[in-house]
Amino acid sequence: MAYRRTDRVLHRLAARHDGIIAAAGELAAEAGMDAVQIVPVAARAGIAAGTVYRYFPSKTELVGALVASVAEREVSAIRAAAATAPGPLSALVAAILTFAARAVRARRLASAVLAEPVEPPDHPAGLSYRATLVAEIEPRIRAAIEGGNLPAQDAARAATAVVGALIEGLLGPLAAPPAGPGDVQALVLFVLRALGVADARARGLVVQAGWPAADAEPTTRKI
Repeated sequence: MAYRRTDRVLHRLAARHDGIIAAAGELAAEAGMDAVQIVPVAARAGIAAGTVYRYFPSKTELVGALVASVAEREVSAIRAAAATAPGPLSALVAAILTFAARAVRARRLASAVLAEPVEPPDHPAGLSYRATLVAEIEPRIRAAIEGGNLPAQDAARAATAVVGALIEGLLGPLAAPPAGPGDVQALVLFVLRALGVADARARGLVVQAGWPAADAEPTTRKI
C-alpha cells in the first residue's frame, strides 16, 4: 500500500518550503542575489543544507522559486490596486504607481530579482517576472486606448517600454539610490507623457495619487 501523506504532513512540508523561500528573500534583500546560496539560506531558515537540497536541488531552482514568489506577491498587489480604480486610465496609473512604490520600498530585493544578472546567464530568472509585468500593463494600456484616454499605439511595445523605464529608472545600475516619492512621481509622469497623456492631465493624476504609507496603495481619481 502506497504511503499517503496526511494533511498535517503536507502542511509542514509547505511551511518549510515557504520558509526556505522567505530565508532566500531576506538574504537577497540584504546583500543581493549573490547571497542566495544553499548553505546560508539553510542557516537563515534554521535547517540543514541537505533539507534545502531536497526542496531545491540547485541554486538555480531556488532563485527561480524566489523570483516566482516575489512576482506573484507584487502582481497580486498591482491587480488589487487596479481593480479598485473607477476608470481605465486610473487603473493603468494605479498599476504603474503600485509597482513603482512597492519596488522603491523594497529596492534591494526588487533590484535583485529584476535587475541583477543571475548565473547561469542562459537562465535569467528575472526575465519571467518582467514578462509577467508586461502582461499586466499591456491590457490596461489597451483598455485606456479603447476608452479614448490614450492615443492609438502598439500596446504590447508600449507596455514593454513602460516596464523597462520603471525598472531602469528606479532599480537599474544607473538609477541614483535612494529613490523617494519625488523620484517615483517624476518617473510615472514621464511614463504617462510617453504614453500620450497630456501634460496637465498627467500631472493631475500623479499629484493626486499620494505616496502610499505602509502597505496602502496609491489612489487615483475617476478617469
